[in-house]
Amino acid sequence: MSDATDVLDTPVEEARTRRKSVFREYTEAIVVAVLLTVLIRIFIIQAFRIPTGSMEDTLLVGDFLFVNKFIYGAHVPFTDFRLPGVRAPERGDIVVFEYPKDPDRDFIKRVIGLPGETVEIVNTVVFVDGKLLEEPYAKHTATRRRPEDYENPQIYPPGAGNRDYYGPITVPAGHYFVMGDNRDQSDDSRFWGFLEGNLIKGKAVMIYLSLERNRTPRLSRIGDIIR
Repeated sequence: MSDATDVLDTPVEEARTRRKSVFREYTEAIVVAVLLTVLIRIFIIQAFRIPTGSMEDTLLVGDFLFVNKFIYGAHVPFTDFRLPGVRAPERGDIVVFEYPKDPDRDFIKRVIGLPGETVEIVNTVVFVDGKLLEEPYAKHTATRRRPEDYENPQIYPPGAGNRDYYGPITVPAGHYFVMGDNRDQSDDSRFWGFLEGNLIKGKAVMIYLSLERNRTPRLSRIGDIIR
């Protein structure tokens, strides 16, 4: 009888063992997948959504982006340490960063001036180190201001910044001068100053999804490389 019992119990034990093995394999696979997702999000690439029109027409409200965090060197969480990057931000890069006035908010702008360069804006036209900056991406929609308008508090209140005339001013070491492509609808370096390089999270690289306000997909924008 004992032999018969042993024979009958063996398949049951084997099935339990197989179930435990399969459950363990699935659990390990899920844990590994979650860890990889977290590591990729922290150190390599992260998704962001465009909520405002400050980068129109390059980026539209409802665009969802992949941002490369590896290229400039990602921050190690809960430390002040930053991993070595492939390169520093360059002029023309569209970067996501912590808003200097509120670190809990992420902003996205285009790099215009690099450390050590002199930036000047004359009637909306940008000069870097005295040379005209070609900007086919720049968009202007508002009425142009005159230099004397900025001296009239009824037209332009004190502390409101200088949208169309700025500088010349030299970008400090370790900082950048950034602007939105939609120049008349952008809160950028013209109003709050230079961007500290350590606040930059990464470079916007691709649109992976784009939705109209009514949630209709903009199929033609999906997969677009951001320039």
